[in-house]
Amino acid sequence: MKREDASDLAGSTAVGALVAFVLLALTVSGRAGDPLFGDADLFDWSVTHRPSVAVAMARAVTYTGTGFIPYTLVLLAGLLVGRSARQRLFSVAAGLLCLAAGQAVRYGVMSLIARPRPATAGWSTHASGWSFPSGHTTTSAITAGLIVLAVLARAPRGRGPLVVAIGCWGVLVGLTRVYLGVHWFSDVLGGWLFALCWLSLSTYVVTRLAPPSSTR
Repeated sequence: MKREDASDLAGSTAVGALVAFVLLALTVSGRAGDPLFGDADLFDWSVTHRPSVAVAMARAVTYTGTGFIPYTLVLLAGLLVGRSARQRLFSVAAGLLCLAAGQAVRYGVMSLIARPRPATAGWSTHASGWSFPSGHTTTSAITAGLIVLAVLARAPRGRGPLVVAIGCWGVLVGLTRVYLGVHWFSDVLGGWLFALCWLSLSTYVVTRLAPPSSTR
């Protein structure tokens, strides 16, 4: 895809995701943080379907969505996508900035909306802060998106299964937050929409600022 076409697609996607996220955020705020349709049912189901093995696996997956792991993955993706030293430096810096800034903006939105989490009696892992949008979900989705973009840019063949695996990881981290009882599903949906908007906006900016490709 040409750079101009990628920029236009990213811009359109950013606008669409932003509209959807704002509508969801307004709905959450309008209900004073109360569960939306389906939230309580999914929470109740998760509380009653938690064998120890499943909880251990969910905790293992959810821990990959925070801390140093996402930053390490983004750094590796930046090294992968660059062909020259200059491009690698730019890609690493852009990826890490995208992730860090996305987390900061999400934190601001979360503090502004101040939605309470589900009752602690249903938790199966530690959590802190307000609930919407989910931090683990947002971080893992942004990370997965950056890795996918790197793979699409650098892997000409056989990239389909890898892209699917990366996408599944990003989705699973979000779902574990609901399964472990620390988020409503609408928090996770908000995290996905926020991440899509942020990734698309970042892609739009990068396609305008990235140095030209070079094989040397």
